Amino acid sequence: MDFLDKKIYDYSEQHTTLPSKTLVNLDRETHLKVLRPRMLSGHLQGKFLEMMVKMIRPKEILEIGTYTGYSAIAMAEGIEADACIHTIDINAELEDFVKSYFIKANVEHQIELHIGNALNIIPELDLTFDLVFIDADKINYKNYFDLVLPKVRKGGFIIADNVLWSGKVINTVSEKDSETAAIQHFNDYIQSCDKVNNLLLPLRDGLMIMEVL
Repeated sequence: MDFLDKKIYDYSEQHTTLPSKTLVNLDRETHLKVLRPRMLSGHLQGKFLEMMVKMIRPKEILEIGTYTGYSAIAMAEGIEADACIHTIDINAELEDFVKSYFIKANVEHQIELHIGNALNIIPELDLTFDLVFIDADKINYKNYFDLVLPKVRKGGFIIADNVLWSGKVINTVSEKDSETAAIQHFNDYIQSCDKVNNLLLPLRDGLMIMEVL
């Protein structure tokens, strides 16, 4: 994700409202204790998600890929009192850590954590979502999109993270790895999909924002 000019990124963070103390501590502890801390949503993206939910005012949110809970908490800090976030992660080892931070942020009553394979869990959720945030394994991005699309109301939004994949999406065929190829395929698939109105936003590692038509 270091393909953006660091000075510009730092300047952007310096001119963005600071995250809550809980999110600052979660960021720090994730970097100290958890593998691949770059997977954390972080300051800019977290604030973007918080503002998105304040604008959309969703009642039901689905997140695919909890990691250590930063993005879920960021969204929970912006939702209304009667809204709910369902977040799915396959890593059971992080469950206690994640739940402890939901409690520290005082949002545990609005977040339901599902541990397991999202491909199996999503079909079992008998809900209509206003917002879906996809930030899990890149190989299955298209599969996740196809599963959630029928569950999102018309006018609802789907957001997919990492769609620039550290700039690798512009690599040639000989430079591709399987994850880069999957993200490229997903981006092309969305661009040709007549069921959504989409914007690829070059924020952090790239966000594909899709309005369901």
